[in-house]
Amino acid sequence: MKINKETRQLSKELLRASFVDGRLDNARIGALVTSLIQKKPRNYIKVLEAYQRLLRLEVEKRTATIETVTDLAPDASAQIEANLKRKYGGDLATRFVVNKELLGGMRIRVGSDVWDSSVRNRLHRLQQQL
Repeated sequence: MKINKETRQLSKELLRASFVDGRLDNARIGALVTSLIQKKPRNYIKVLEAYQRLLRLEVEKRTATIETVTDLAPDASAQIEANLKRKYGGDLATRFVVNKELLGGMRIRVGSDVWDSSVRNRLHRLQQQL
């Protein structure tokens, strides 16, 4: 999707206005979208699409998905969660998922950051090297 400079700037302004006390506020997001739809500035549909993309990326940055082969012990999951919150902030939401395809190890994804120490990934890298 190609957008012009004005559209990009307006969508970034909307994103900045969406935060209350450093967190996304659903009520404010709804009010901003409603206001934009009522005013209907030039290219407002493209602005809304760009704004939606920025919101999705922002939510992904604040969500961690931890994949393991089996359920983790409560103390291990608490330790992982504490380490991630220390690195990414206290408002990070964590989600633990059991993925049997990993064969062993763990994969952590926070936004676009991925740490993959799974056996499946190691075997895949070894196969590419051969």
